[in-house]
This record gives sequence, structure tokens and C-alpha cells, in this order.
Amino acid sequence: MALGTMSGGWKIVHTMGSKITRLTPAQGFCAETGGAITLFMATIGGIPVSSTHTITGAIVGVGSARRLSAVRWNVASRIVVAWVVTLPAA
Repeated sequence: MALGTMSGGWKIVHTMGSKITRLTPAQGFCAETGGAITLFMATIGGIPVSSTHTITGAIVGVGSARRLSAVRWNVASRIVVAWVVTLPAA
């Protein structure tokens, strides 16, 4: 797991940070804050959630709030497909 993160983690960070949508510092703050609040609320409620899924949703939400065309939907859809394929593959 560590080797996978070490070898491919930079690609995930790059995709999240600039390929889904371009974020200003204020939008990045809003996405991180929204993701954190969602994670805290899920933890309090005892609901298991993925931090990666949560922050991806927050980034897409912040980009969509600016305008729908600001989000690269093909990148977002590839991420969702990867999540769906990961479960049976694991």
C-alpha cells in the first residue's frame, strides 16, 4: 500500500488539485472546509465515509458553484468509474 501511494500519489494530488477544476485559494479553502465538516458529521453519526470521496465531491461542488462548465466532467466521471471498478477488483 505504501509503495502504491509513493509511486502514484503525486498523480492523485495533481488530478485533485488542477485537473478537475481550477481552484483559487478561497475555493480550495471552501472545499477543504466543506469536506472536513462532512467528515466530522459522518463520524459523529457513525457513518463510514471515504475522505477521498468526500474531498472529491467538495472540489466538484465548489467548481460547480462557480459555473457548471468550470468542472471537467470527463475527469470527474473517470474518477467515479475508477471507484466503481475498484470494489470488484479488490
